[in-house]
Amino acid sequence: MSELITRLKKEHELLYTKINDAKKLGISSDQGKKLLLSIKNDLLTHLQEEDAELYPRLKELARSDENIKKTLDIFAKDMEGITTAAMAFFDKYTHESTDIEFFKDIGRILAALTDRIRKEESTLYRIYDEAEA
Repeated sequence: MSELITRLKKEHELLYTKINDAKKLGISSDQGKKLLLSIKNDLLTHLQEEDAELYPRLKELARSDENIKKTLDIFAKDMEGITTAAMAFFDKYTHESTDIEFFKDIGRILAALTDRIRKEESTLYRIYDEAEA
């Protein structure tokens, strides 16, 4: 496994752990709010890393492989929705503090991010590693 993919997978694990920790703390606590802000920052940093280091290589590969191009198109469309929902979630809960809504919403975001992470790791990361091998 390449160094980049190893690092990105570790970031996925950290994000997942922090989201679960925020869920346990609840949004009404100061610790929960601080953790939520740190998750937002971690997620944005992670997305920037993927945009800078992962996707340029995948786009290069897609120029000569129609299947990779289609896969990237699907992932890009999917990511738009997830990013919009995640940012709305973080914006909402850095300003509001209702635990009942928070637990429902964090469940949805956690499910969406978990699904996305699983798909990225099994598809995009595999394509990248195969090309770099």
